[in-house]
Amino acid sequence: MAYVSATVMEEGKAARTKGEPVEANPYPAGSQDSADWLEGYTFDLGEQNVDAPDENG
Repeated sequence: MAYVSATVMEEGKAARTKGEPVEANPYPAGSQDSADWLEGYTFDLGEQNVDAPDENG
């Protein structure tokens, strides 16, 4: 995923590093800043595919 604001993305990374919950996102839902913050917050997490069957069944 691409981001627009590296500064806001870094804020998201820092929040996750500090152990803050994803609900700590200070930007309005649906805004570009919110998306950029979430991109930073989840930058090193693997992508989740909810359409794929899980390994156990």
